[in-house]
Formats: sequence, structure tokens, C-alpha cells
Amino acid sequence: MADSFGPTMPLGGQAGTMATAEEAGRRGGCEPVRVLVVDDHELFRRGLEIVLQTEEDIQVVGEAGDGAEAVEKAADLLPDIVLMDVRMPRRGGIEACTAIKEVVPSAKIVMLTISDEEADLYDAIKAGATGYLLKEISTDEVCAAIRAVADGQSQISPSMAAKLLTEFKSMIQRTDESKLVPAPRLTDRELEVLKLVATGMNNRDIAKELYISENTVKNHVRNILEKLQLHSRMEAVVYAMREKILEIR
Repeated sequence: MADSFGPTMPLGGQAGTMATAEEAGRRGGCEPVRVLVVDDHELFRRGLEIVLQTEEDIQVVGEAGDGAEAVEKAADLLPDIVLMDVRMPRRGGIEACTAIKEVVPSAKIVMLTISDEEADLYDAIKAGATGYLLKEISTDEVCAAIRAVADGQSQISPSMAAKLLTEFKSMIQRTDESKLVPAPRLTDRELEVLKLVATGMNNRDIAKELYISENTVKNHVRNILEKLQLHSRMEAVVYAMREKILEIR
């Protein structure tokens, strides 16, 4: 993988630093982040595994060569993070993403792919992916992204973030509000948390901003996703923009 690509971004587009190994420790991190690597190219899988094995706080617990095998391995290994390609034989990454979220709801899925197609990005978000990174990303950024996702952030490559924000703007313009089904009512505090989630803040930063505990933030985020029937923080950003809770200029 090339090292020339720029840093990944939290989805909300706000400037911020990635979670570091020290931050991973503050997660309570005696246990390393358990990662399942899924790609149909064996050489790429092996190379990525070698890179990740050099990190003390990351453990590769398994690998799979296609989406079907990925679902089986995820059910057996219960990984924290699944790094998965989009386009693979037998069962593609998008379909596998949906299936993995059903069998291992706690797993966070990051698409690591060569596909810069907007349709793949949107489908990945709808399927519950927490990140979307292009394979041009540097090896250091892969490790940093794993830590960030494990720490509760959503990660997306900058070029894809620009496409996503453009689509959000277009989606808002197309929305006929008279046809929208009234959304479940969120409390004032939940609306505050949702707005901060949509700007790219992680749970720790939201807790500091609102002077509440990190566990309280986690509970609010869980309640928000349940009420709105959303699968991920990335989908929460889409919702916040559609409902004009967060405006893009």
C-alpha cells in the first residue's frame, strides 16, 4: 500500500486526531483490538496481517477470502473490527457487511477497498459499515483507523468524504418534507448528542463538551440509534443532515 495518501477523516469533516495507542489504553485496553481481515487477494491479506502483527494493541484473529467465509469466521471468532474489501467472489463485501451485523452486532466493519464508486460507499453505509477507506491509504493510517473505529469514531477517506458530503447536500435539496414520516421524538439531550456525533466527535469528546460521563454518552448514542432505527453513527450523520439538525454550507 502506498504511503502518499492523506490522512483519513472523522465522518463529520471536523479536523481531529486519530486515536493513538495511548488512547486505546484509556479505552480500558488491556485486551488488544481483535481484527478479522477479509480480501480475495491472499498476498494483500498476508501483507496486511504482517503489518498489523507489529502493533501491540492490535491482534489479527483470522482472515477470509470472500464474503461468505467472512460471515462464518465472524460468527466463530467474534472480532471487534472487520477489515473487508467491497468486491469479492461468492459474496460481496456489502452483502457480507449486512450479514455480519446480524450475527455479530458488536463488530465494527471497515471497508478497505480500491472502489471509489459513490454507490459502493452509500451501500456500505446503509449496510452498517463504520468506515470506508481506500487501499491507497498508508499502513500507519490503517492502524490508526482501526484504533479510531475501536474508540467509537467513524472513518472515511477524504476523497470519499467529499463525495459523501456532496450527496448529502443533494439529498437535502431533493427531500420533500411534506412526505416525510414524523421521526420518533428525541429528548433535548439526545438531540445535543446527535448534533455532536454528526460533527465527527467521539464519545470521549462529547462527554467533555456536555460535562457528562462517557458511559452516559454511550447510552444516549445507543438510544438514538434504537429510536431512529439506524445501524451506525454514519447513518446518524445522514439523518442529522436530512432533518437539518446539522447544516452543511
